[in-house]
Amino acid sequence: MIQALVFYMFAAIAVAGGVMVISARNPVHSVLFLILVFFNAAGLFLLLGAEFLAMVLVVVYVGAVAVLFLFVVMMLDINFLRFREGFLQYLPTGALVGLVLLVELALVFGTWTFAPDAASVSAAPAPDVAAVSNTEALGRLIYTDYFYLFQAAGMVLLVAMVGAILLTLRSRPGVRKQDIARQLARRKEDTLEVRKVPSGGGI
Repeated sequence: MIQALVFYMFAAIAVAGGVMVISARNPVHSVLFLILVFFNAAGLFLLLGAEFLAMVLVVVYVGAVAVLFLFVVMMLDINFLRFREGFLQYLPTGALVGLVLLVELALVFGTWTFAPDAASVSAAPAPDVAAVSNTEALGRLIYTDYFYLFQAAGMVLLVAMVGAILLTLRSRPGVRKQDIARQLARRKEDTLEVRKVPSGGGI
C-alpha cells in the first residue's frame, strides 16, 4: 500500500512538472520544473529496483544536462516578448498542424496490434537477479543488442552540444578572442626583449 502511494505521488508530480515545463512563461522556470521531473523519474526507477538508472538520471541529467540547459537559457538572453508578438498570426497554422498530428496519433494507437511472434523475437530476457547485478545486466544489454542505437544517441547529444555552443558564440565588439594560429606562429624575438641594466640603476 505504501509503495503504491509513493508511486502515485512520484507519477503525479512528474506529470504535473512535465505540464509546467511546456506551459511556464519563463524558460528558467521550465528548466527548474524539468529538474523536478528528473528527480521524480529517479524515484520511480528506485521503486522498480533500477537503482543504477536512478543514479544516472540524477547525476547525468540533473547534474549535467539540466544545468547545461539552464546556463544556455540564461546566456542566450533572448527577448521572448518579441517572439510572442506574432503568436496570434501563426495560431491557425499551428492549430491545423496540431490537429493533423492528433489525428495521426489516434490512427496509430487505434490500429495498434502486437505481432503473433512478438514474444519469441523479443529482446534479451531478464537475467537472474541473484547471478547478475543490475548494472552488469544493463551494460550487457546496451553494449551488445543496442550498441548502434547507443552510439546514435551519443551522436545526437554531441550535435545538441555543438548547437548550444554555436547559439552562445556571438561576435561582440571590443572582446578579445584567442587566435591559436597567431600564437603558434609568433617568434621569441617578437615577445621577448633583453635589456642590460647597470648596477644600481633601474629600467
